[in-house]
Amino acid sequence: MKNLSLSSLSIANMLPAPRVPNDRWHKLEIVFWLIPFAVFFLLQGYLVLAAQIMILGIFALSLDLLLGYAGVVSLGHAAFFGLGAYTAGLLAVHGWGEPISGMLLGAVVAGVFGFLCSFLVVRGHDLTRLMVTLGICLMLYEVANKAAFITGGVDGLWGVSMWKLFGVFEFDLAGRTAFFYSFAMLFIVFLGVRRLVSSTFGLSLIGIREGVKRMPAIGVDVNRRLVVVYTISAFLAGIAGALLAQTTQFVGLDSLGFDRSADLLIVLVLGGTGRLYGALIGAVVFMIAKDQIANINPVYWQFWIGLLLIVIVMVGRGGILGSIERFRENRRVRAAGQGGRA
Repeated sequence: MKNLSLSSLSIANMLPAPRVPNDRWHKLEIVFWLIPFAVFFLLQGYLVLAAQIMILGIFALSLDLLLGYAGVVSLGHAAFFGLGAYTAGLLAVHGWGEPISGMLLGAVVAGVFGFLCSFLVVRGHDLTRLMVTLGICLMLYEVANKAAFITGGVDGLWGVSMWKLFGVFEFDLAGRTAFFYSFAMLFIVFLGVRRLVSSTFGLSLIGIREGVKRMPAIGVDVNRRLVVVYTISAFLAGIAGALLAQTTQFVGLDSLGFDRSADLLIVLVLGGTGRLYGALIGAVVFMIAKDQIANINPVYWQFWIGLLLIVIVMVGRGGILGSIERFRENRRVRAAGQGGRA
């Protein structure tokens, strides 16, 4: 028995240590991140739209981290987006228009508020979380509406004047500075989130999503991890809100509205949750479809967006990326079958 134990130990030592998923870049990823440069040179008239797509991408990444990896549903993520937007906007209105510090402060305010709210959210289950997050968002919306002397109310916050980025690049009407500013922040946020979900912490979030009752058995403090990821998600949403306020130089009450949270869920459903690139592809598809359909039919554009959503859900489970993955898997299976018969 002793020899058997020693043999088992020797075999175990010879086996490779468990590894977290590798985060090496693939060729298609590199091509994906080169596309914005092609947009800048070939589609100069769409730079403002492109900047808004990238900001929505950051916002979608924040919810994908929470919903796609940790499995925490939220109908009120716009609360953190709006807090970031109003913080950056109010700073600029009152004389501090430096973009980087204003954006970071907006993210910090959203993150702190997310940390405080997380203790209410993580202790509930799906329906409870939906109602709590929705209630928080609606309350903030009404607070901003009633405090019109601060926020501008339904008229929005005007007078947002930004300083030059790094003291050199002015926010122009063509959207060039806003484009590269948004692209840089999207890339930085994506790198951070990509590294996070590839870590052991990210694996623990997937474990919580797949079997929350089993995780305490291996020593995982579920509530603590959910509080951390909820705070990070709120921080990232605050970055997106602050960016929108700075690049458009306006903050509307709709930044705290339920519609923005609903649009975010549509983006994730379109692209596919729990994949990161699904959030980005969903943002691109949603914004382009919204822009083009609204140009064709400005009254009933929501009908066509709804139809597109139904088609994606019915035809491809897992969104666009889920459909692509199944298609590639089916091709591999057919190729393997043909190779076996040969």
